Amino acid sequence: MDDRELAPRDHVATTQRPLLGMTILVVEDSRYASEAMRLLCLRSGARIRRADCLRSAHRHLQVYRPSAVIVDLGLPDGSGLDLIAELARSLPRVGVLLGTSGDTGMEEAAMQAGADGFLAKPIRNLAEFQAAILEHLPEDRRPMGPRVADTTEIKPDSLAYRDDLVHVAEALSHDVDSATITYATQFLHGIASAAEDHVLLQAVDELREDQAEGRVVRSGLARVAGLIHDRIEERISL
Repeated sequence: MDDRELAPRDHVATTQRPLLGMTILVVEDSRYASEAMRLLCLRSGARIRRADCLRSAHRHLQVYRPSAVIVDLGLPDGSGLDLIAELARSLPRVGVLLGTSGDTGMEEAAMQAGADGFLAKPIRNLAEFQAAILEHLPEDRRPMGPRVADTTEIKPDSLAYRDDLVHVAEALSHDVDSATITYATQFLHGIASAAEDHVLLQAVDELREDQAEGRVVRSGLARVAGLIHDRIEERISL
């Protein structure tokens, strides 16, 4: 089902709410990033649906066709690049297809997979978010007249950040392999950057570097785990 079939006829995009009438599927495993997307969509007039993994995204897409899909490239059950490639080939094609990641070096890979554009995390600026979607909409679906650029910065609730940290702590609570560390550090890099948690971000980046260089990661992993524990216990104000 096309989301336009569900939108009331008076739900026409305006300069104040340029995404009114749209449904955006956000494929994102981070609650903190998803909350940022929810606020951005709300302020823009769009409805949001969320899938936290590839499997969940496929379930959504079997039922309806959203106006836009924003896909995080690092997901717990595979690469978002695979979903982007699949959606880019599908007919009818989704109206707007964007990749997103905290690793700006992944932009080229997203575009090669078939994405229309790329959103670098953290995504905070309302005007930039709207522009990234409007740029790829058909002319007849864009709001008429000049649009005031709203430069409002979006900041999610810190509880969503804590929930993400609990998720990673659980993943790291058992014997972990290289793939688990890669996923955890990619995930942590994105949320720590978005939350401006510079201490954790530095520790995560050092751990990623150690792993990439083939060095022993035991001490770096222990430091990251300790910082996560401190934040979960609210010893450090977020």
